[in-house]
Amino acid sequence: MTKQGTLGPIDPSTNGLMNPQININGQNIRVPVSVEHVNGYLEMAKNDFDLYKGTELKDIYLKLTDYIHPLSLGNVYKSKAQIKMLAEKLLKYHKIDIENIPKVISFLCSESGSHDYTIYRKEAKEELGLNVEKPNEELYSVIKAIYQDIENELELRDPYNPNLLLATKSPYQYSMRRALIESINGGTDVFISEGTLSKHSLPTGQVAIQDNRTFEGWRHE
Repeated sequence: MTKQGTLGPIDPSTNGLMNPQININGQNIRVPVSVEHVNGYLEMAKNDFDLYKGTELKDIYLKLTDYIHPLSLGNVYKSKAQIKMLAEKLLKYHKIDIENIPKVISFLCSESGSHDYTIYRKEAKEELGLNVEKPNEELYSVIKAIYQDIENELELRDPYNPNLLLATKSPYQYSMRRALIESINGGTDVFISEGTLSKHSLPTGQVAIQDNRTFEGWRHE
């Protein structure tokens, strides 16, 4: 890890046809459901209001289903179990004490608090016991060059603004590279979003932007 390098929590958010919807500019958008947000709601009921069993706790669960479909909640539970299983498998490939693995998984999945919690190399090494190596100057230069290449390819310094894109051409066809997985032996896999942006008028007189997504997924290059 370089001095700029960070790790982050691995609490997943789930997407599905049963997820709740919100209306943005006249368009219904399905909202991802965070595993840890659901857990936080239930933990708050237990710890802050002493609701550990009985009818009151059941009512808390039922109230949650008023806003999140039960199948989405089932997907949340399944995703949490899956992410823990994957984390354990991956950690076993690293030089880390076996007895320390549950502690690391627990911290990355829930104990870090929120998904934007930043873990720098000092905490990763001293608090989590991960096998962190500091690069020498030569290796740091290589890492920096690779990052700058990725930064250019993914246009990380160019904020996504559909209004600016539509100012150049309407409708606007786009193909955006959003993630990369690369290796010497495996080549390159790119997560791509493709579609068409267009403007249309609402009955209120406002102008809404419609995103007609035609493809979203991984492609091997």
